[in-house]
Amino acid sequence: MDQKVKIAGVQMEPKILETDRNLGECLELIRVTAGEGARLIVFPECTLQGYIFTSREEAIPIAEPIPGPSTDKVLAACRKLNVYVVIGLLEKDGDKCYNSAVLVGPQGLVGKHRKIHLPYLGVDCFVDHGNIPFTVYDTEVGRIGMGICYDGSFPEHARVLALQGADIVVLPANWPEKTEAVPKFYIPTRAMENHIFYAAVNRVGEERGVKFIGRSRIAYWGGRILADGKPYEKDILYAEIEPATARDKHLALVPGVYEIDAINDRRPEFYGLISQPEPNTSTRC
Repeated sequence: MDQKVKIAGVQMEPKILETDRNLGECLELIRVTAGEGARLIVFPECTLQGYIFTSREEAIPIAEPIPGPSTDKVLAACRKLNVYVVIGLLEKDGDKCYNSAVLVGPQGLVGKHRKIHLPYLGVDCFVDHGNIPFTVYDTEVGRIGMGICYDGSFPEHARVLALQGADIVVLPANWPEKTEAVPKFYIPTRAMENHIFYAAVNRVGEERGVKFIGRSRIAYWGGRILADGKPYEKDILYAEIEPATARDKHLALVPGVYEIDAINDRRPEFYGLISQPEPNTSTRC
């Protein structure tokens, strides 16, 4: 594993229904960020196809399998440049359609995540709920766990990944207006409460009347922000991390006087209520 890893978060403006155009821009930005020394490059949610779809029937024809034509081209770039890329896309699998993110590296397709928590917004009104358990992937640039946008609003997501040994959680996002509190508070909190690095990368621009706020963030396990994306503007943010420092959860703040451990100090026997499902009384789609 690399001792130090440079992360790039690409805060871009995808165009809905323009997969080839979006992919071409991503491939160029992979080249640019790799040239700046980035080994892990993170793009927003639904980067390849856009997000504010109005029906399942509109989304499915443009969704792609994983692996597929777009991920194959990303893979070729990763091999050429020796980088890892996380990118969001709509995934078609048989008659199912998922809001997904893939992790691709020099050796091939490393893994994928299908969005578990679906808000009432855009294509999430019409896709299927993710069905892949939260998974950590061991790579040259660290142990990586993935989520997508609204997943990050649930503390259980990052905690499960931390319990599996994640050094870094990456969160491709499509945060719209009125969600400014999410990057401001949730991202450093998830990093600090789990003693992990956290890279959340949002899009910008306006799509079918919905404006996206940017404000991507990369946070250190101590809660400090390492890099901030501009609000509402295209941007590339960089941060250098040391993944191995996220592995020892024991902090001797004052040795022998004040010590804490984010994992071993838990009392899970008292948390049972968290995992008990509530009846679904929602009337939304």
